[in-house]
Amino acid sequence: MSWRSRSFRSGLSDRGRLESDRARRRDQGVVIRLGRGFNEIAFDGERVTAGAAALDAHVARKAADQGLDLTFLRTIPGAIGGAVRMNAGCYGSYVADHLLEVHAVTRDGREVVLSCEDMGFGYRHSNLPEGWVLTRAVFRAEKGDPAALHAKMEDQLARRDASQPTKDRTAGSTFRNPAGFSSTGRADDTHELKAWSLIDAAGLRGYRLGGAMMSEKHPNFLINAENATAADLESLGELVRERVRASAGLELQWEVIRIGEPSPAG
Repeated sequence: MSWRSRSFRSGLSDRGRLESDRARRRDQGVVIRLGRGFNEIAFDGERVTAGAAALDAHVARKAADQGLDLTFLRTIPGAIGGAVRMNAGCYGSYVADHLLEVHAVTRDGREVVLSCEDMGFGYRHSNLPEGWVLTRAVFRAEKGDPAALHAKMEDQLARRDASQPTKDRTAGSTFRNPAGFSSTGRADDTHELKAWSLIDAAGLRGYRLGGAMMSEKHPNFLINAENATAADLESLGELVRERVRASAGLELQWEVIRIGEPSPAG
């Protein structure tokens, strides 16, 4: 099988990704991990250029040092490539609100530049073609006081740590919110169509299957509680989808990117 016909993914860190127990077989495709040559961060006025391998939190901190506000990236796990591909966001701000352009390499090796409009962003979605590799992104950031920006990020971290299982082994938020937006962090935020609320209402907070568990702290986080296999994690996720479908009549969509064929049942 040639590389041109193989399935492969890039731009995703270990956060936000679930590999099947069979995914490392050669016939299951290729995962490309970008190295240090793709983690540079540069500034030009209000423009911030970040390599696809640069960590979101690192970009946010470095931008704040320059008096530039990309603070929404501070609590998003993973790297810029995955954040752009999935239009990551929190507290009411998304990649699409700040992106100017992205640089990518197509499956046939062409280097292309895509505008924000070309990306066709939606909630946890972009139109980036399958198999294209993001190499860097250019953002526009509003100016701010560096001390105030760092203080804002510390507050965001405190709120995240108070509500999410940041010390557990997890790939991050498991399902997209049927509401079509992430938590805003404001007092008027509504939770009726948030994935965690639907999972909680279905009685699955803390539910366990094999070594996998839905977090007690935040039930939209799928946790490797005790030597869970990918089959444990995916089976529990599918059980959650089934229970929420039965209890609320809503279809939860995976936010975690699953790679490879699932292991056979049993």
